Amino acid sequence: MDIYAEITNRIMEQMENGVIPWRKPWVAAGSAISHATGKSYSLLNQMLLGRPGEYLTFKQVQAEGGKVRKGAKAQMVVFWKWITVTDDETQEEKEVPILRYYNVFHIDQCEGLKAKHMPELPNTANAHETAEQIINSYTQREGVTLHQSEGDRAFYRPSSDSITVPHMAQFTATAEYYSTVFHEMVHSTGHAKRLNRIDRTAFFGSEAYSKEELIAEIGAAALVNHVGLETADSFRNNTAYVQNWLTVLRNDKRFIVSAAGKAEKAVSLILG
Repeated sequence: MDIYAEITNRIMEQMENGVIPWRKPWVAAGSAISHATGKSYSLLNQMLLGRPGEYLTFKQVQAEGGKVRKGAKAQMVVFWKWITVTDDETQEEKEVPILRYYNVFHIDQCEGLKAKHMPELPNTANAHETAEQIINSYTQREGVTLHQSEGDRAFYRPSSDSITVPHMAQFTATAEYYSTVFHEMVHSTGHAKRLNRIDRTAFFGSEAYSKEELIAEIGAAALVNHVGLETADSFRNNTAYVQNWLTVLRNDKRFIVSAAGKAEKAVSLILG
């Protein structure tokens, strides 16, 4: 049986039944959030703060009965505040934004306080021996670096030839964890020193980007099937992901056949 053709046919069969909503297979972790509200800070403030966890102002620490550790340095958080100003000539009032800031401390810089908004991780995915062997063999043979990071992103970075995925504990199921890792591994096969498939000029939402995502997802589905981890839920989510990117390609289902051929080459490289 040609597993790539079989998976392609099954994907298209499921798509005939209508739109399937894709769901993120892991619980987000690793954001910098407000201890007071539980809300994540803006992307700019995430960059300024530099690491995940809960943050408080000095007054908030005191109000909760805690104290800031001696020598702890505060970090800056910025925000826009709208104020009313009067035009000197027309006397008209208008609202203008002023950039403000305040200082916060990470909760581990404080004493007597406990985090209250950090997400509870599923811890339902388990290591699979065959899948781990495939990952270790490929990454060592090809020199690809694999990072697990508490966060909310999975990606392959060609410039450093590295893969980053959330921790296994963040995933809702074993199949979903390995599907995510395999997806990024397929991307890595497109590096110029391997199959030379990745278009450097591709950007998010472009046709080239969409096609590469389809190749990666079909390859991931084949690898999950190969190691015997496929479940109805994981395959349905694979299909939803493919369907999502096919929308960008104006539902050109014929491209799945082409993508399956490129995915087969990628998987063959991964399996050695």
